[in-house]
Amino acid sequence: MSVTSRRLRSIAAATLAVGLTLGMTTACSAKKDDEPSADGTGPVTISLSYFGTPGFNQAVKDFEAANPNIKVDVKNEGQTKDFAPKLAQWISAGSGASDVVMLEEGMLLQYLKDNKGFANLLDLGAASLEKDYLAFKWKNAFTADGKKLVGLGTDVGPLAMCYRTDLFQKAGLPVDRDAVSKLWPTWQEYVKQGEIFKSKNTGAAWTDSATSIMQPYIMQNADSWFYDKSDKYIGDTNKAVKDAYDLGMDMAAKGLTAKLARWQADWDAAFKNAAFATVPCPPWYTGVIKERAGDAGKNKWDIATIPGKGGNWGGSYLAVPEQSKHKKQAFELIKFITGKQGGLDAFAEAGPLPSSIAALDDPKITEAKNDYFNNAPVGKIYAGAAKDLKPIYLGPKHQALWENGFEPAMQAAEQGKLSAQAGWDKAIKDSKALAEG
Repeated sequence: MSVTSRRLRSIAAATLAVGLTLGMTTACSAKKDDEPSADGTGPVTISLSYFGTPGFNQAVKDFEAANPNIKVDVKNEGQTKDFAPKLAQWISAGSGASDVVMLEEGMLLQYLKDNKGFANLLDLGAASLEKDYLAFKWKNAFTADGKKLVGLGTDVGPLAMCYRTDLFQKAGLPVDRDAVSKLWPTWQEYVKQGEIFKSKNTGAAWTDSATSIMQPYIMQNADSWFYDKSDKYIGDTNKAVKDAYDLGMDMAAKGLTAKLARWQADWDAAFKNAAFATVPCPPWYTGVIKERAGDAGKNKWDIATIPGKGGNWGGSYLAVPEQSKHKKQAFELIKFITGKQGGLDAFAEAGPLPSSIAALDDPKITEAKNDYFNNAPVGKIYAGAAKDLKPIYLGPKHQALWENGFEPAMQAAEQGKLSAQAGWDKAIKDSKALAEG
């Protein structure tokens, strides 16, 4: 973005009046790139901060092509845990945030409680868009009083299971996705298949981590996680949480997990090295795998059904911080990215399944196959399930409770640094302290 050069202030007294006049004229005519013209249409430069692999690149290009007076400065902020604390600091300070920010569903709930830092999208024209989105995605972005809409949904996360066909073949297991789906109607059967896989000495683990199993299990078997709907902490009494923890620890004890810490460098490398055979896999996760496994993983991965039934894992939103100087243009960007064309762009680029009903109904999704995943019919696998999703209630500090409280303690137990019981006790203690702090 260009800036007007600083004017010399030391001028001869005899030419002061002329100099000031010229200076004012020049300053008025030299408009910054990010200032709108007199009619308010642009050119304007707005910024977009995202995390993970949402597939926004083509959507932004298409938006800029359709809106030549708006430029978008795209900022990759790493992973959720990297971005969340920075965003919290910017919102608290009232400066530093991009014009558009991506909020993971757990982050969104925090800002629904303390929402002063975000613009009300209803004031920017979002009220007319309700029928364009899956009902639960639209509803879940409102404050408790129903008067403020904080975000528009980018994607949803119906669950499936991704698996390495080469490792399955090496272990003597079927590789056809329909046959694989029949191997594990329940999580108990999934564990049994893992034990069979381990006995074949393939050199790979059955899955990456115990924590990867815990999340989908809870999403399938509970109405809430750390909080009840009155926002009281229930992590210590929620049976599904304990059952999921025990399932993960049982798999780790049996040597079925690679005991990796997700989103870390060794976890990234494990995809390239074929270090594990299966991983729970919502649509957005296909982009995670492709990015990390690269060409070495093409046609080695496929997609089967998840053990158990249904469940949603992940799905994000886009919001406009109140501090934005270009809310109107920021809202136009949000509307485009979360709309039909933006949703189709993201799906084609990285795999996340749109929240836009029109996009979900488009043949580009319903008939889609993913050539990286052995031409898996991802539209058939994911799109139909999306409209029947019933996400669980997460609560205002869910993301922090999981990433900074529960998950580290569970990883320590999985890696043998704590006993299973000590890991549980620490996970509950730390997450409860965060919830009540």
